[in-house]
Amino acid sequence: MIQNSFCILDGIGEKKERRLWKEGIVTWDDFLDADKLLTFSDERKRLFDESLFLFQKEFDARNAGYFSREVKRREQWRLFETFRDDTVCLDIETSGLQPQSGGYVTVVGLYDGHDYKCFVHGRNLSTDILNKELSNYKFLITFYGAAFDIPFLQRTFPGIDFSMPHFDLCFGAKRLKIQGGLKKIEHDFGIERDESVQGLDGYDAVKMWEQSRAGSTQALDRLIQYNREDTVNLMQIAPVLYERLKQSTGIEEYLACGVA
Repeated sequence: MIQNSFCILDGIGEKKERRLWKEGIVTWDDFLDADKLLTFSDERKRLFDESLFLFQKEFDARNAGYFSREVKRREQWRLFETFRDDTVCLDIETSGLQPQSGGYVTVVGLYDGHDYKCFVHGRNLSTDILNKELSNYKFLITFYGAAFDIPFLQRTFPGIDFSMPHFDLCFGAKRLKIQGGLKKIEHDFGIERDESVQGLDGYDAVKMWEQSRAGSTQALDRLIQYNREDTVNLMQIAPVLYERLKQSTGIEEYLACGVA
């Protein structure tokens, strides 16, 4: 999808992007191969060509950090297919308070489609450990992470590095008019949770942490299982939302017609 994208260029919105597709300019190569485009002046076309040359160069080099900086956050979902094999899902649990009130992260879960890793406060949770794990990936998936998980981690772990494109499924769902939180979307998509944590929510996660601090290993195990479900299920939802977002752009109409 990213190589069909032109709204990543400054001054081009989704309407102009669709207009280009309609005119047969469906890929970056189509744009670069065109001597002139009626939509743009020669100077503007030259500037866009320079940007697309850079995009293509960094795409070939699989430089995710470049796209994280250069592509608007609301359009970074378009990179999911490109970096799918280097994607990690992230979800956190907290003590229930905001950082300015003494709150802290209790559990961080990471899942790459194969392995779930859990990092627990007081055991194996630190900036260095998280940065080492995150450095293995090129693309991040969260649910409401742009508004909660990432800012919370940045405030409690100064120096944590999230210099990769980010697909926030919460905002992707809202863009598609899909209502509700993660648990509702899981239900709507037919995703079932482990029986041991069905019906639990964030408030329960705080209580389980308090019980674990009081010595309950069973509560900690259950909290980790709860976080595991939160994290692992993101990888099932992401491709569904990606395909629906892709369809919503209208690009498939032009690809199906052989315009490309």
